[in-house]
Amino acid sequence: MGKVVLVTGAARQLGGRFVRRVQRESGVDRVIAVDAVTPGHGLGEAEFVRADIRRPAIARVLAEHAVDTVVHLDVTGTPLGAGGRAAVKETNVIGTMQLLGACQKSPAVKRLVVKSSTSVYGSAPRDPAVFLETTPPKSLPSGGFAKDAVEVEGYVRGFARRRPDVAVCVLRFANILGPSADSPLAEYLSLPVLPTVFGYDPRLQFVHEDDVLDVLLIASEAPRRGTLNSGTFNVAGDGVLTLSQCSRRLGRPTVPVPLPAVTWVGSALRTVGVSDFSPEQIRLLTHGRVVSTDQMRDTLGFVPSYTTAEAFADFARTRDAGLLPPEAVGRTVDRLSTLVSKERPGHG
Repeated sequence: MGKVVLVTGAARQLGGRFVRRVQRESGVDRVIAVDAVTPGHGLGEAEFVRADIRRPAIARVLAEHAVDTVVHLDVTGTPLGAGGRAAVKETNVIGTMQLLGACQKSPAVKRLVVKSSTSVYGSAPRDPAVFLETTPPKSLPSGGFAKDAVEVEGYVRGFARRRPDVAVCVLRFANILGPSADSPLAEYLSLPVLPTVFGYDPRLQFVHEDDVLDVLLIASEAPRRGTLNSGTFNVAGDGVLTLSQCSRRLGRPTVPVPLPAVTWVGSALRTVGVSDFSPEQIRLLTHGRVVSTDQMRDTLGFVPSYTTAEAFADFARTRDAGLLPPEAVGRTVDRLSTLVSKERPGHG
């Protein structure tokens, strides 16, 4: 008998792609795709079970199908359909609690993979230049998806203590980008004009959605020779981009906003559909965040196919053309930078 893999969040693009991908792996006998809503995309030969992970019924699904591998992808910052932020938080936190409770009761479960986020580190002015997996945040996220991710990881650690026989892998993804990216940051970068925090140019990292699928496969299988795929791992493409570089490559002008007014801008953006422009998102766009990926390479044995810049370029190709040609934005920013340098000798 091969493995029986249960995947949550199957109605989302990422979940659907992973369901279709993992069923092609040798050694996988069946894939059970779970979501509270019916997917609008195909799931190949996977068996779809409409179930809300916030409900106790998820335990029955695990038992009925003798699931041995659980890949929990229903941890996200964007709503799917109606419900908004409150429904997202409930699914992230209450859903994870219910799912872990079901896993704890199931003797068949031997491996758990959880999608998390580098947002658990927060973003603060005195952050280290690079976060390691063991670096504690200067200040814990106070809201939005970042706070959900912190709570989810806390419950996962508790589960790992109670079920030491289960291999648990937590993947902290940098901002996921690609042609079908649906994250709050992707929504922000798709705006015709990008509001930025005056005086700040944060460093950002991205991971391509194709690399996300590849590393999820590595995490869901038995570890390859010389690697270990239980534990917590940062996942990001090589290199960084500043927000100004992103805006130039998109051809989107920026509107610098004084820090005290940014909260008002965030409220305005939420009214036009940017779902999670929370204080944590604002802090990211102020202070940025960079994580170390040494453990991803050395321990997990994963090397991304896309750098941060390449993941961003693939995302940018699928967006509507910006208001300005990227070359013109670049020349203008360069000219302004030169002028500022001349006005402020010794501050280049």
